[in-house]
Amino acid sequence: MTKIRVMCDSASDIPTSELDRLGITMVSLSIRFGNEEFVDRVTLSIDEFWRRCAQSRTLPETSAPSPGSFQSAYEAAAADGCDGVIVLTLSAGLSGTYQSAVVARDAVAQLIDVRVVDTQAVSMAQGLLVIDVAEMARTGATLDALEAHALEIRSRVGVIGMLNTLDHLIKGGRIGGARALIGQVLSIKPLLELRDGLVAEAGRQRTTARGLAMLAATATSHAPLRRLAIIQAQSQQVENLRSLLTDLPSEFPLIVADMGPTVGTHGGPGLIGLTWLEAPRSNDH
Repeated sequence: MTKIRVMCDSASDIPTSELDRLGITMVSLSIRFGNEEFVDRVTLSIDEFWRRCAQSRTLPETSAPSPGSFQSAYEAAAADGCDGVIVLTLSAGLSGTYQSAVVARDAVAQLIDVRVVDTQAVSMAQGLLVIDVAEMARTGATLDALEAHALEIRSRVGVIGMLNTLDHLIKGGRIGGARALIGQVLSIKPLLELRDGLVAEAGRQRTTARGLAMLAATATSHAPLRRLAIIQAQSQQVENLRSLLTDLPSEFPLIVADMGPTVGTHGGPGLIGLTWLEAPRSNDH
C-alpha cells in the first residue's frame, strides 16, 4: 500500500489529538517576543503564549518556518519509508510558509516526491482540509489523488470569526481590509472572514449574543457540512456557540480547537469562530 506522509504548519491550529490519530507531521512557525524566540507548540504552549501576550506591550511577531525545517521533515519521511509527502500550508497571501515548503521540496527532489498545496486558508479552515486529506491518505490513495482532492476541496472550506477586542489588530497595524472598524464603539463586535486567502471584514454585531447567532447562521447557510470546528482563543463563549449548532448536522463530529499564535496574535484573546468544510455537491465526482 502507498505510504504518504501528510504535513501541515502550526498555523492550522489542529488539536494534538488529531495530529496523533492521523499521523500528521506539523512544521512549526516561530514566535518572537522582543529578543526571545520560540517554536510554536514546541517551546511555547498556547496557554503560555496568551500569558505572555497579556504581559507584553507590543505584539509578538510570527515568522514562517525556514526551508530547512521543511527539508528535515521531508528527509525524515523518506527515512521512514514513505513513498511521498503532501504539505498543506496556510494561505500564501498571509505568510511565506508556502514558499519555504516549495524551496525545501526542490532541495529533496532526488530523494522523495513532495507536493505542496496552498490551502488559501488559515487556522482550522486550513486544519479541516489537512484532516480530510489525511483521512484519505489512510485509505492508500496515491499522491496524485491526494493532491487533486486537496485542490478540489479548498473551495468548499469557510471560516467566520468574531473579535472580542480590537487591541491586537490596532497594535499590530493589521487592520487592512477591516480599517473601517477603527473608531467604532468597542461594544461593536467585528466579524472577520477569509476572502481569496486574505482576512476581510464580514460585518458587525452590537452584542456578543447577536454575533454568535451570526456565526451559527453563516455556517448553517453552507450546509450540508462534511466537517465543522469551533476555533477559540480563551473565549468564554464556547458552550454558548455550541448550543446554537445542535441543528447543524455534520458528517464528522464537531472539533473544538484552541487558536494558536499565528492567527491569535492578530485576533487577540476572546476571539471565537467557526470553520467548516461543505459536503461534496451532488454534481461533484
